[in-house]
Amino acid sequence: MADLGKPQNTIAVLQKYHFNFQKKFGQNFLIDPRVLEKIIGAAGITREDFVLEIGPGIGTMTQYLCENAREVTAVEIDRNLIPILEETLHDYENVEVINEDILKVDINGLAQKKNGGNPIKVVANLPYYITTPIIMGLFESHVPVDSITIMVQKEVAERMQAGPGSKDYGALSLAVQYYAKPEIIANVPPNCFMPRPKVGSAVIRLVRHEKAAVQTENERLMFCIIRASFNQRRKTLVNGLNNSPEISASKEQIAGALEKLGLNPGIRGEALTLEQFAELSNVLGHYL
Repeated sequence: MADLGKPQNTIAVLQKYHFNFQKKFGQNFLIDPRVLEKIIGAAGITREDFVLEIGPGIGTMTQYLCENAREVTAVEIDRNLIPILEETLHDYENVEVINEDILKVDINGLAQKKNGGNPIKVVANLPYYITTPIIMGLFESHVPVDSITIMVQKEVAERMQAGPGSKDYGALSLAVQYYAKPEIIANVPPNCFMPRPKVGSAVIRLVRHEKAAVQTENERLMFCIIRASFNQRRKTLVNGLNNSPEISASKEQIAGALEKLGLNPGIRGEALTLEQFAELSNVLGHYL
């Protein structure tokens, strides 16, 4: 089968099937072999690996994955792409395509069936509108994942990697860093896609921590505190938490908890590290 990383081959397939891009699925197909090779390299895929690919499109990256992995399962929501994938992946016996919404797939069951419950590798060129729910879904459901190597909007990748005090730092940064070590592998300009997106993209690799980056007595409470502190970024942490319907501690208790941690009551959430959020949730947890 022709290498779909080359634009002329992608165009030929799309014309043959009279394929129309679906805006609702955020479809932008990668047409640069160098970027595809970078993704495969960054994901460290070997013949031992089972890989879950989210959103294979016409099978461009899937072909590269099949060449390098033991087995690939590709989950594609758009049923119009299924006949195309049957053709473009025809030569590979180590791939299964599932026509389903990834948010409804039992990934734990899949990892058990295909990989004996051992950690799997996830690779994806994700539609921008659904990046966060997919990544957080993989982490929060405690699916056995070794790494997630994904193409996302550049500013989303920067948010995942951001540290305290920067404008990109927020709830997404903390959630990702709690579960994994993020590293931007490559920036990818719009001309590497068809159709061209309006914004730049980046490949980011998230390597799962063996155990969470910080210890907290109540993970759910910690994330409530994180969300509340960034919901109203310009407010002080005391006011942000006090305004949250999810947190029942009084203003005095919140100020007292910050003082106990040696933090100024006028501090904003964006100044706290993940460790400090964990400590704060442990102290506040005793009041609730």
